[in-house]
Amino acid sequence: MPDRITSWHPSPSKPAYTPPPGAVDAHCHVFGPMAEFPFSPKAKYLPEDAGPDKLFALRDHLGFSKNVIVQASCHGTDNSATLDAIAKSDGKARGVAVVDPDTSDADLAKLHDGGIRGIRFNFLKRLVDNAPKDKFLEVANRLPEGWHVVIYFEADILEEMKPFMAAIPVPIVIDHMGRPDVTQGPDGPDMRAFRALLDSREDIWFKPTCPDRLDAIKEGGRGDPWDNFAAAVAPLVADYPDRCIWGTDWPHPNMADEVPDDGHLVDMIPRIAPTDELQQKLLVENPNRLYWSD
Repeated sequence: MPDRITSWHPSPSKPAYTPPPGAVDAHCHVFGPMAEFPFSPKAKYLPEDAGPDKLFALRDHLGFSKNVIVQASCHGTDNSATLDAIAKSDGKARGVAVVDPDTSDADLAKLHDGGIRGIRFNFLKRLVDNAPKDKFLEVANRLPEGWHVVIYFEADILEEMKPFMAAIPVPIVIDHMGRPDVTQGPDGPDMRAFRALLDSREDIWFKPTCPDRLDAIKEGGRGDPWDNFAAAVAPLVADYPDRCIWGTDWPHPNMADEVPDDGHLVDMIPRIAPTDELQQKLLVENPNRLYWSD
């Protein structure tokens, strides 16, 4: 068995920024605990346990009110750990599942009852072995009312992803803006291409998240305090204020070599959303519209 990975800060700082009442951490995960919720045999990484108790303690420490828990790839299509965390949240969490494309309508209904409001399609080849677009589209056509699709891909495949995304019949949320090269700046080719995608459909949302990934030193960025990220992303949030949601990405899968301080991640919020109105939309209005509208 490979060594288990710890990818989160052991003692994150208290952010200087205070989120508004009702703020949602709309992109986070849980890992295990493995003894109760084993990881997928196909998992590309094996994390240490990071269960709901740790997640909710972090939520309170950072000043948030709710969580959207996104199924982590290490758990494959077994959403039991995510559902368990939602059930323990006292109504303060909703979720995004990863499902087998052949999942039944009855199973989707059970996920809905458990607090799931979307499914995630992952196209990162280092994390998944197979991403069958035809089967993904079939299940996207059977989603319960009010659900959406979350898509994770990297900027170099955006063009080839466009026909697939155009065929999806429900709203789409793009994880981490499709991982643009933020060192190109706000008008670089990656960000221009992403803006063109947003302009192609009014129901494509995005997460202006993960400066620790997109502006990492090992990726040619500056690292914390992630100045490239702030400069590239703030104009995007300003121009599409009704279609963005934010999250910590805790417990930061695969970030063991450059573990971010979650307090510093929260302090990025006023740098990409500098007004009270933008912060209210990013953290409260938009995620509640997506996940708590029923």
